[in-house]
Amino acid sequence: MIQSILEIRHLRTLQALRDSGSLVRAAQLLNLTQSALSHQIKLLEDRYGTPLFERKSVPPQFSATGTRLLQLADAVLPQVEAAERDVARLSQGQGGQLRIAVECHTCFDWLMPAMDAFRARWPEVELDIVSGFHADPVGLLHQGRADLAIVSEVDAQEQGVDYHPLFGFEIRALLANTHALLAKPYLVAQDFADQTVITYPVPDEMLDLVRQVLEPAGVRPPRRTTELTVAMLQLVASGRGVAALPLWAVQGYLDRGYVAARPIGTQGLRGELHAACLPQLSSRPFLQDFVRVTRETSFVTLKGVELL
Repeated sequence: MIQSILEIRHLRTLQALRDSGSLVRAAQLLNLTQSALSHQIKLLEDRYGTPLFERKSVPPQFSATGTRLLQLADAVLPQVEAAERDVARLSQGQGGQLRIAVECHTCFDWLMPAMDAFRARWPEVELDIVSGFHADPVGLLHQGRADLAIVSEVDAQEQGVDYHPLFGFEIRALLANTHALLAKPYLVAQDFADQTVITYPVPDEMLDLVRQVLEPAGVRPPRRTTELTVAMLQLVASGRGVAALPLWAVQGYLDRGYVAARPIGTQGLRGELHAACLPQLSSRPFLQDFVRVTRETSFVTLKGVELL
């Protein structure tokens, strides 16, 4: 007796497992518990009477049956998603604009792949980044100068703004390859006291290292600023200071041995990104899809990212 039928959600499950590389990350990508995800897969395996992938391999190695279902998923899901977007266009009208304001310089590294994917899905929507650095991107929403703001914190006191979680990430301390602090397994606030800390030229409340680590400990080290990530890394590499940046933003430099990194604190320093918009825009299908595409693209492609 057949115990289940093949559903769209099953195909999405297999795609998520392949794209994320593990059951744990696939469950996070799909916003499911790991047990619920395992149950879905078990139902499919019961239906077809064979395993869909090798449980002990990382990333998972799919069986012939699993591979065939993945081929079906890759063929069917884009058509389903395209049809859903077409229905949204027919019911709510075509066109529109999505102007994005960001508060941090490192946003651009991860945002571009998401924007490229969005343009392919919504070619009639005018997509743009509001130029320049913005200390208060949410303020641009109220001024009508932006439609979506990428921010690092949810402001519970901010009235009339909807926040959509994107992802969390680890922030690492960056050091020259010969730096004495590399002898430590992780750094604490006091380790920065006699170091020149290199940051972007932004208010302290926008710097996780300062807000979460240095200020609570009363540590106020010498400071130096630069607007460019590559310039910051050059200063670190030449021994003229230390910095703290998202792991995903600097992984390529670490892989090449350009600089070295250490965790900050016993549990690591964590940062977050959220998308903010006015409530009247939250229901727009293309904005909802942009948030979804951004979350999924970042989760699959960026090192150490966790969905919120």
